[in-house]
Amino acid sequence: MRVFALTGAGVSAESGLGTFRDAGGIWAQFDPMTLATPEAFATDPETVHAFYNTRRRALLAAKPNAAHAALARLEAGLRSGGGVFLCTQNIDDLHEQAESRAVHHMHGELLKARCGWCGWRTGSRGDLSVETICEGCRRVGAMRPDVVWFGEMPIGLDRIADELANSDIFVAVGTSGAVYPAAGYVAEARALGIPTVELNLAPSDNAHVFADARYGPATETVPAFVDDLLAR
Repeated sequence: MRVFALTGAGVSAESGLGTFRDAGGIWAQFDPMTLATPEAFATDPETVHAFYNTRRRALLAAKPNAAHAALARLEAGLRSGGGVFLCTQNIDDLHEQAESRAVHHMHGELLKARCGWCGWRTGSRGDLSVETICEGCRRVGAMRPDVVWFGEMPIGLDRIADELANSDIFVAVGTSGAVYPAAGYVAEARALGIPTVELNLAPSDNAHVFADARYGPATETVPAFVDDLLAR
């Protein structure tokens, strides 16, 4: 069995990391156009850095929860007879902390940085600023979080399409169903005849497209779903 698992902010919410589009979510408190676009970074890099530095510190204090652990357990359980492609919209590393191996970060990774001048990428667990020196070109002023901002292309879309086309089941965990292209994957899966399941705290914006759904906290719905799938 080949499982395509799409995860969103809801899978990390019980680890203390905020969601984005729910009531009280991050984009209800802050304007994404002033914090998460290339234009915002060019206009006010200090403010953008301060926002992501705060988020990075919160991530470094966070631990994976039972939902992350269950998805890692699913991957381990299917390793000899299929596998899991874990496509996450999250920029945290909690899936990796839980020991998932096949993780694809379509929106980048908060604990990495890249240079806007030369494209150098590097791990980055500390604060970034306009004074951060790029190790590749030795210039300052352009080191930024290695994340996908609004107006930028998600990472690895061709690979995602290939993995989806070759999957036996599609499951979305903790996603809002509001951000494309990820929100469109369930419709693509159904068009390919692939069973679709939503695991979420509440119905997403595209809940009507899913063939099956289970609602409740991710730390409850995901382990139960994994137990059922491994028992087949």
